[in-house]
Amino acid sequence: MIQSMTGFAEKKFDSKTLSAKISIRSLNHRFLDWSYRGAQIGEVENKLRAIFQRKLHRGRIEVFFELNYLHPSFWELRINEDLLQKILFSLEKLSSRMGKKLDFSVENMFSLPNVAEFKRKNFSGEEAAFLESSFEKTLDDVVRMRKREGREIGKEIRKHLQNIKQVVNRIEKLIKKQPFFIRERLRKRLKELKHEAPLSEKKIAEEASYFAQRYDLTEEIARLKSHLDYVLDLLSPGKEEPAGKKLDFIAQEIYREANTINSKSQDIEIIRGILTIKGEVESIRQQVQNIE
Repeated sequence: MIQSMTGFAEKKFDSKTLSAKISIRSLNHRFLDWSYRGAQIGEVENKLRAIFQRKLHRGRIEVFFELNYLHPSFWELRINEDLLQKILFSLEKLSSRMGKKLDFSVENMFSLPNVAEFKRKNFSGEEAAFLESSFEKTLDDVVRMRKREGREIGKEIRKHLQNIKQVVNRIEKLIKKQPFFIRERLRKRLKELKHEAPLSEKKIAEEASYFAQRYDLTEEIARLKSHLDYVLDLLSPGKEEPAGKKLDFIAQEIYREANTINSKSQDIEIIRGILTIKGEVESIRQQVQNIE
């Protein structure tokens, strides 16, 4: 199924000890790229990245976590008692020497390096599982959005393909006139050669063969139709693998075949049709840039 590479979801989750607000933004990118900001979650981030790699194949994912710890037991207070005792003893001596009492508040204790540390304990297995599950649910919303946008992109590409097919069908009818243009070109060329030197049957056969190959569009039209069928196959709902890079490549091939037909055609109507095809291909390539 076609997916776009853009999407966004934001959700809130609560457990007994944690409240989590998770934001995920998906953006266009040539490869699969991960960016994390927000609360420190340690090794849990590696597990979230593994979930992301399992569900997506291409695009930049920006993840933001905001966590609130709902229970005091989640925090750990460590005080360097020996160092604090030395500081207090020094302050007491200084107060005695100055004849003035010096205050030492709790705020002072936390502002001094290496005296006190207030830190979060490591996540328990249950808490880590809660974060992983919450992340996966949020990511699933992003994936659903990417699929929804992908369906819309697919519809637009099919419209462009239909326009190209109509032009190709018209060109197939027009190329029936190509033998007439080839005969006219050959007649003109032979006339020029007669002025230069007498013509042998071999020379005439060579010139005829050259013009027949130079202006025959059969193979190009067949390849062009084959490319269009392949694009439709890549857009089919049953396809699971990412199609963005393949669609971009095949769009280039369609453009190349159109250029070849344009260079070989002797009919102004065919040339105008090719200009239409090239415009439609450019529109397809712009759409494809957003496909996973």
